[in-house]
Amino acid sequence: MKKLFSISILIALLAGCKKDLTVSDPDHATAASFWKTATDAQQGVAAIYSTYHRPGLCRWLYFMTMVRADEGYSTSPNSDIVNVYDVFNITDYNDGQITTVYQDDYIGINRCNQVLDHVPAIAMDAGLKQQLIGEAKFMRGFFYYNLATIFGNVAIKLHEPKPGEYPPTKPQDSVFAQAEQDLSDAAAALPAGYDGANLGRATKGAAYALLGKCYMQQRKYAQAQAAFEWLVTGDGKALYSLMADYRENFVITAENNRESVFEWQNAVNPNDTHDDDTQPGTSDNLNYGTSIPPFFAPSPVGFTDGQARRWPVWEFLKEKTVDGKRDPRLAATFLYDSTDQRGPAFTLAYGKHWNSLGLATDPSVPHGNSNEVCFRKQLDDVDSTVVGEVFHSGNNYRYIRYADVLLLYAEALNAQGQTAQAYPYVDQVRVRAGLATLSSTMPGLSQQGFLDQLKHERITELSGEGHRWEDLARWGDLGTGLASRDPGFAHFKAGRDEFMPIPQFDLDVNPNLKQNPGY
Repeated sequence: MKKLFSISILIALLAGCKKDLTVSDPDHATAASFWKTATDAQQGVAAIYSTYHRPGLCRWLYFMTMVRADEGYSTSPNSDIVNVYDVFNITDYNDGQITTVYQDDYIGINRCNQVLDHVPAIAMDAGLKQQLIGEAKFMRGFFYYNLATIFGNVAIKLHEPKPGEYPPTKPQDSVFAQAEQDLSDAAAALPAGYDGANLGRATKGAAYALLGKCYMQQRKYAQAQAAFEWLVTGDGKALYSLMADYRENFVITAENNRESVFEWQNAVNPNDTHDDDTQPGTSDNLNYGTSIPPFFAPSPVGFTDGQARRWPVWEFLKEKTVDGKRDPRLAATFLYDSTDQRGPAFTLAYGKHWNSLGLATDPSVPHGNSNEVCFRKQLDDVDSTVVGEVFHSGNNYRYIRYADVLLLYAEALNAQGQTAQAYPYVDQVRVRAGLATLSSTMPGLSQQGFLDQLKHERITELSGEGHRWEDLARWGDLGTGLASRDPGFAHFKAGRDEFMPIPQFDLDVNPNLKQNPGY
């Protein structure tokens, strides 16, 4: 079903229609030649989904949200990766490690704007039209959420660009407000679910969940609670629950399961040669997958350009399950010398034992070391026949899981002084992992004590999923105080490094844009 969604729909736009439509700038095709039929509307929305497979979002976004945070670091031979994502040493504001995510967000926004400008006038089934407009609103909300959390202060564009238009920089709060408006509109328009052929499209639950995340980043806890309630206690409650096996949330054989709120639909195109869906051409050589696995996999399977810190491992070891075993989420989260708790002679990585990978044992060797910890959730090592990761993995990215929603809902309740009412939602997450309930092990926590424990719960449940940076920002924890567990933060400059710099090429062409503070 994933392949039907990712390939058959996208090929129709990105291959079959490229003769008539330049995807990077559909204005080159006039409204007279496109945006006339329901098929055009569907293809336009498919182009938005295709944005998730571009290099900024399917690769470098993970570095921005994981490696740049205190859960990750880099010893890559590519100094740009280390400087931009690990040690906060950015000197080139046009560095591709920065600009690709920024560009892809705006490419996505432009595609959303075209749908929203043209589809309302197309004569077609009213229900389908409402759905497609809702999908475009959802994804525009996502792109602005992404810009707000990473770049902070950016231009807001709500229509197709016109010559001579130079939208000004808007503050982060305004960018979040636009995302919230789009997601509110999407929640009202989108269905709760789809049939198998359309599985993976944005849903009402996805819109409410991302809306709640927007409110959480602004510490608007009552509004966040209201948004999350649709999934947790409201009309959508029956649609979501936690998978019994935590690992099933990250393997290709259990995609779009009941815990998935929204995931990026990846697929393998055996004929792919590139991941730039703005390239013209008549052949379908586009990557429909994600290219992140080789960058996170251990040597010699991958490059290990981004690694996990060792300290999160210790968080998993603070508690045992009710039957005295290790937290099973640890093995699902990291690939390292003791993924199998019996040690490197038993730990399997791509069909080989850890100690037979040929990794360096000298601790002074910074890269390709046997002590490295690899983020596992984006890897394909579940298949022991895989001997090398590829740039077109078909494993979906579970962008929002129900467990994330439960923990955020508990955080929103606690922030409003409803700590006792927040316990059951954390308990659900812990019980699935085999741990005792928080209600029984730590009853009666203060509001601050509960938040401190929630920080631990989010590490053990969500490490390596791209949420750590936004967590640290929301809690006000970004700063040099993190250097004790992530030395890269010794270089963090408050008032600057909370955001990435705006690419210089955009500043050069738009006189109304402003660079972020400190750059």
